Amino acid sequence: MRSQNLKGFTLQELLVVLIIIGILTLLVLPNLMPLISKTNSTEAQLQLKHLHTLQKSYFYQYSKYSDDLTAVDYAQDKLITDGGNAKYLIEIKEVSASGFLATATSVVDFDGDGIYNQWEIDQDQNLREVVKD
Repeated sequence: MRSQNLKGFTLQELLVVLIIIGILTLLVLPNLMPLISKTNSTEAQLQLKHLHTLQKSYFYQYSKYSDDLTAVDYAQDKLITDGGNAKYLIEIKEVSASGFLATATSVVDFDGDGIYNQWEIDQDQNLREVVKD
């Protein structure tokens, strides 16, 4: 029987490659944080636009805006802090005969600086970022 030497990588070579990949990941991650925050804020924008649509439907039906999320048939997704997937808490802050103001406040500090992202929308669908994370 002939024995053949099979070529392969040693454990040390594999560890060196993994360490290099880890260092490169640590160098690139801070540059990706603004992109991650922007992607997460899309959730707030979509939820607020959905709430705006529900509020408008409620207004057309009852000639007033509601301060109750359940009255307009908005169902808040379970927050990530409670074991769900939603990163934003949706609230109706102000209601008057002619308008409303709703906010989406993040429950997660995306970049770890202690500032939580917040968006708001009004009856005219003016969507703006109040607090940037």
